[in-house]
Amino acid sequence: MRKRDHPAAAIDNHRMRARAILGGAAILGAIVLWHRPSLDYGAVGSNALGCTATNDGSVCDAVAGISKVIHSPLLPSNRAALLPPPETPGAVDPAITQVNIDNTICRPGYARSARPAYSITGPLKRRMMDAQHPGDSMADYELDHLIPISIGGAPLDMHDLWLQPREGQANAGDKNVLAYVLWRLVCTHQVPLQTAQRDISHDWTRAYQLYATPENIAKYHFRHPEQERE
Repeated sequence: MRKRDHPAAAIDNHRMRARAILGGAAILGAIVLWHRPSLDYGAVGSNALGCTATNDGSVCDAVAGISKVIHSPLLPSNRAALLPPPETPGAVDPAITQVNIDNTICRPGYARSARPAYSITGPLKRRMMDAQHPGDSMADYELDHLIPISIGGAPLDMHDLWLQPREGQANAGDKNVLAYVLWRLVCTHQVPLQTAQRDISHDWTRAYQLYATPENIAKYHFRHPEQERE
């Protein structure tokens, strides 16, 4: 496995997307206040803006579009295809507990120091690629810790390692954003360690929707450059 790039770019992209959505909503709100349709609360199917239909190019249509973007998940409905195989349920490092997180995973540079050397993970990734994705480029997949090392995942346990695509929806970059947000939430004592570990290992796509909200993505930024992607 090659040395992983710093995730600042992925975080920045998600922060920009979140800010764009919120900014678009604010602009749309101003437009609605400036030019809103006459309110007719008696109309069947009307709402607070007096909208009775969409797809007509009106302000109502724009409202519906913004609402859909805000409430739609990042991820497609076929979640099963985005999750690791059953033989990868996740594994934790028993040495990491809620009591000692401030002196272990929350210490800057911990994940980097605990991550196995490339001389170990490189050949391991090659064997997994040959078995699962023969003929594909190693660069197209990330050897991912389902439970990230940064929140107490086992550094070298096959129950915690899987090949995750780097492209497409719900890719490795998206999960890295979730891992970083969870690390911040755990280390600021807003989410218990075991809760974060359980949620990301049970279904990381649902955990993304729960924790990697536009607000959290915009709020949390890199205070410690040593913290790398998982």
